[in-house]
Amino acid sequence: MKCNLEATFIIMMNSKYTVIVFSLLLAGCANVSQPDMRQAGQPESKSKNQLEDQAEDQSEDRVDLPRLELTGQLLYEFMLGDVALQRGRPDLAAQTYLELARATRDPRVARYAAHLAAETRQIEQALAAARLWLELEPDSLRAKRMLVTLLLGGGMLDEARPHLAGLLVADPGNTFLQIYPMLARHPDKAAAFDLALELTQPYPRVAEARWVLAQGAEAAGKHEVAVAEARQARSLRPEWDKAVLLEAELLRAEAPQQTLAVLQKYLASYPDKKEVRLYYARVLMERKQYKSARTEFQRLLDSNPDNADLAFAVALLSLEMGELDRAERELRQALVNGKKDENAVYYYLGQLHEAKKHDAEALQNYRKVGEGEYAFPARTRTAFLLNKAGKLEEARQTLHQVEAQDDQQRVQLLLIEVQMLRDNKQPEAAYRVLTQVREKLPNHPELLYEAAMLADQIGKHETSEQLLRQLIQIKPDHAHAYNALGYSMLERNERIPEAMQLVKKALQLAPDDPAILDSVGWGYYRLGNLAKSVEFLRRAYTASPDPEIAAHLGEVLWMQGKREEATKIWQQARKAHADNAVLEAVVKKFLP
Repeated sequence: MKCNLEATFIIMMNSKYTVIVFSLLLAGCANVSQPDMRQAGQPESKSKNQLEDQAEDQSEDRVDLPRLELTGQLLYEFMLGDVALQRGRPDLAAQTYLELARATRDPRVARYAAHLAAETRQIEQALAAARLWLELEPDSLRAKRMLVTLLLGGGMLDEARPHLAGLLVADPGNTFLQIYPMLARHPDKAAAFDLALELTQPYPRVAEARWVLAQGAEAAGKHEVAVAEARQARSLRPEWDKAVLLEAELLRAEAPQQTLAVLQKYLASYPDKKEVRLYYARVLMERKQYKSARTEFQRLLDSNPDNADLAFAVALLSLEMGELDRAERELRQALVNGKKDENAVYYYLGQLHEAKKHDAEALQNYRKVGEGEYAFPARTRTAFLLNKAGKLEEARQTLHQVEAQDDQQRVQLLLIEVQMLRDNKQPEAAYRVLTQVREKLPNHPELLYEAAMLADQIGKHETSEQLLRQLIQIKPDHAHAYNALGYSMLERNERIPEAMQLVKKALQLAPDDPAILDSVGWGYYRLGNLAKSVEFLRRAYTASPDPEIAAHLGEVLWMQGKREEATKIWQQARKAHADNAVLEAVVKKFLP
């Protein structure tokens, strides 16, 4: 069939895929020039990678190509593949172009078939097309790279091995960096490391080879090998930031001070390496060296004054260090820059004003926080401040308007509301709220515990015991459930032996918990063992000078005849907790 290029090109204009493939095919027709691809909607500007690919295409297009006659059947097959792709049948399109590549033996059609199949995740067809492409163009680096990518992605290390070795000969440094992500994704880390070890052996002086081997060793659990290889990579290329960052990351968990020393020494020689300085600043912050971290972030900010993220980091460090006025200036500067999420800035301005005890300003800033990750904490802090100002119902309404994203947030909102009601001496209302919501989350440990505590507080002792036993069944290691159940019996002076078993079980689970030590001490008091009681109560009071522990310790000391010491403990506790009902009741009982 004679090539009627003009008529055929008009037919193909409506499909960018067909124009691309068809133009490759037409290049095989004698005495015919290819159409300008820009006419088919291709962009004129190209990235560096695109220009490199184009140069390589032109080099590879100089191979001998088959001289094809454009038959009606071939044209039909191309159209079939294109229509299948447009109509959402990538499987049919990939198979069609693979068959066309086999029929035409044109490496450009094979290349297109491979790319199309890979892009539409038809991996078997992509592998077949890539193998054919390399068969037709055995010297093509692009064909080798694509086949290697597919083979490594499919876990076929053995078949990839010879192709990798060939690619490395041409450009070892860049090739090692390109193959690393594919090796890293391989599920068998030991096998991937063995392959990396084999590939890197011929290149002992290539820093990228040592870098890849270090990554593979760490993934395979060979930490010491990884550190040694990372150091070798850095010695081969002292200026290479990837090498020093890898060494620092490998040392970060086990030797953080050594990590800091490595980074500090590197930056002394290469002060303009911003990625390394940023990593150094983050490690300093992680190690709570806030002043030094702020210095590094500030240095980065000075060279990038419009970077709102850096300004924000500096401000948060000032806030962490308690330099509130400076932090406010820096936060507002981050807001002025306009590139940082303003919701984050307003949230931390709210935090800052809370720290300054400027509740009205804090509320204003929290209310400016829109949707996003800061919305939930901003709404809960708004409710807290409203309740603090005596606006309980408005605070509860604020909580009710929050859209929880999951059960964890739903429980958190509920517990905040319950605590508000308890703070306002409304335990019955708090219990009702919990009862209503527990129908949806009947076995949630936190809700069970809070409901049990409230039930006991309002005199529903049987219900409280039932809830606590349910909680113990769900979480048999819940120390505070045992403690609460046992202490409730001790406080009512009921079933003391059983109560002691419960609080001692709690003590086994949490041997240093002050509240549990107090319960055990109070249990010995109920049993009449005053010496043992004082021993545990003193331990509890030393760990936590809680007013209720002070009340118990003072009472037992009084009963021992140590009235002066008891009085002193009560007086000290009253100064710090003047409104504690339990403490006041005991003081009035013994000091009318």
